[in-house]
Amino acid sequence: MKTNYKKPALSLGQIINMSIGFLGIQFGFALQNGNASRILQTFGADVEHLSLFWLVAPITGMLIQPIIGHYSDRTWTRLGRRRPYILFGALFTSIALLFMPDAGILANFLPPIAIGAGMLMIMDASINITMEPFRALVGDKLRDEQRATGFSVQTFLIGIGAVVGSWLPYVLAEYMGVSKTAPNGVVPDNVIYSFYTGAAILLTTVIWTVVTTKEYSPKELEAYAEAEGQQPEVEEKKGLLAIVDDFRLMPQAMKQLGLVQFFSWFALFSMWVFTTPAIAVHIYGVVPGDSSSAAFADAGNWVGILFGIYNGTSALYALLLPRLARQFGRKQTHAFSLIAGGVGLISIYFMNSPTMLIWSMVGVGMAWGSILSMPYAILSGSLPAKKMGVYMGIFNFFITFPQIVNGFFGGYIVKYAFGGQAIFALVMAGVFMFLGAISVLRVRE
Repeated sequence: MKTNYKKPALSLGQIINMSIGFLGIQFGFALQNGNASRILQTFGADVEHLSLFWLVAPITGMLIQPIIGHYSDRTWTRLGRRRPYILFGALFTSIALLFMPDAGILANFLPPIAIGAGMLMIMDASINITMEPFRALVGDKLRDEQRATGFSVQTFLIGIGAVVGSWLPYVLAEYMGVSKTAPNGVVPDNVIYSFYTGAAILLTTVIWTVVTTKEYSPKELEAYAEAEGQQPEVEEKKGLLAIVDDFRLMPQAMKQLGLVQFFSWFALFSMWVFTTPAIAVHIYGVVPGDSSSAAFADAGNWVGILFGIYNGTSALYALLLPRLARQFGRKQTHAFSLIAGGVGLISIYFMNSPTMLIWSMVGVGMAWGSILSMPYAILSGSLPAKKMGVYMGIFNFFITFPQIVNGFFGGYIVKYAFGGQAIFALVMAGVFMFLGAISVLRVRE
């Protein structure tokens, strides 16, 4: 029976407090995206093998997020059901941020490349543990009519954290005199200190969210779900076996969004893995395989600036998305944004100076802002409240699977189809963005 016991509308300040931890998570994530390939190449990785190292991220996400979602739906502690996982994941992400660029200090035990890859694995697993409960927390706390705003605020804070995280190595090197070069096989100080800063900011912001945000009890959530017209659910299977049933019974809109996510995240993975080597060779004229020259360092630092620009664009664009979605529709808004991202990625091939790449990143930022919010806004209204966590985790499958496919085949495509020229991986990514835009128009909300 439908009641009037609805969730209270949250103020903008409460929504920001609930999401501020995402700023810290994205700070660390931006450092990883902008510098992981650079660090791994410093430790001896070849360009065609980079995508294989990056496989750690989607594989851990695919395995961990549905499990974390399943158990966070069923957890209740003094901290609630989402916050324990958020706090635990943030702690281990911070540890990985401290050790990844300094892997050389453990070289007596394992080769630096193995330690660096291991820290990348821990960082990705921990970020996944933290990120999924954050997504579910928005669904738990907000009314349906506030969820687009909630995910847009989250995207705005993600953008702020990513801008600062992406720009920090460049700022330390160019404006604070921290060394940007190092002997062969050693990560420069500006990158190391950036990772230390990221660890501190990530942990601080997540603790802020945990302290300032109160979760609803299971009984309150059940009453709110009833007020929203959702039927009570009967749990027929216990344990992880229930995830299989949840996957099989996922809403139709979620299945249709899966194809959109495949094209979008295949493109993003290519961009994160290959932008540094592509721009180093295509724009800065670095000899392929050179990872210790000043030109390579300049290229890596400038990629951080570019990634900050696309994240900053996404933060501002996120503020417009709710209005655009109301006026033109969520599907049409997302399609337009993905087209802008495709144009931005393909345009990199035609640029001939580092500063011109800024315009390319504006388009990418529009796509990124929409990817982080519109699919979740489309999806969240069709998810049962008691399974918000597990379905948000299962939805991550459609994010991780395309990255795994790209991880296995992307490097070989670059080596054998593109003759080792990473720039064409970015052109291919742009084409995939266009395919995502076509696919989203076929989704039935």
